[in-house]
Amino acid sequence: MLKLAAIDIGSNAARLLITEVIPNGNGKPEFNKLNLIRVPLRLGFDVFENKIISPEKAGMLIQTLKAFRHLINAYEVDAIKACATSAMRDAENATEILQKVNIETGLDLEVITGDMEANLVYENHIAENMDKDHSYMYIDVGGGSTEISFFGNGILVFKKSFNIGTIRLLKKLISEADWEEMKEDIKVATRGQKEVIAIGSGGNINKVFSMSKRKDGKSLPLELLRDYYKELDAVSLEDRISKYNLRADRADVIVPALLIYINVMRWAGATEIYVPKIGLADGLIQHLWAEMKEKV
Repeated sequence: MLKLAAIDIGSNAARLLITEVIPNGNGKPEFNKLNLIRVPLRLGFDVFENKIISPEKAGMLIQTLKAFRHLINAYEVDAIKACATSAMRDAENATEILQKVNIETGLDLEVITGDMEANLVYENHIAENMDKDHSYMYIDVGGGSTEISFFGNGILVFKKSFNIGTIRLLKKLISEADWEEMKEDIKVATRGQKEVIAIGSGGNINKVFSMSKRKDGKSLPLELLRDYYKELDAVSLEDRISKYNLRADRADVIVPALLIYINVMRWAGATEIYVPKIGLADGLIQHLWAEMKEKV
């Protein structure tokens, strides 16, 4: 048995996932989540406008990672993988921050490309368990970017990271040309393919799924996403927090997130989306396990 930890420093939140891996004789190990902690650092609010992470946010990041490090030690974790995504990719002072993180916490934080991010999400291999009569599009919406991977006939046909994310949308940093590029790429990738089923990951789609009260394993229809978008977009931030019981750091980004999912699904011709509660941290655990297995 091994205990593994994954740290995902996103543009909206930082997550620590601690998982216990129990190998089975059949080569398919059991992954048991021991703890998942999310801290709304919101690095993207600094970076996408000012191109740097402010001293205040850098301090919050280091405090968060120190806390993560204490938990990792308390759980007696065997191996750690720590990654940062879109906000850190864009921050001009990223190198300096990463050095500070390493000195103060001993953690080696790796800034991963959008491509790598897309790989890690679909490394959860959800589509492998699905039928061959459809094609599948993974849509992972974050604060700074959206990663899309498209599978037709069980083969990866298309994979791309777009700098269209919830925080960038809130800050009105997405141009018409950005949307057009995404639309064109999706239409080209899905042309002539079997009917598309979407697979969504990211905190916002997970939240929408839990709001829908649907049973695990059931899909969400595109129409329902449209209804939620109209409903939430029509009310103030305060109302979203009080009426829908949303945290403040979810209430603002959920509307732009819905817009991204709706657009991608529309352009791909997908009418339903599955939400298997996977994310980058889960992909990092899988990746780490694959590395560990080779060493054992």
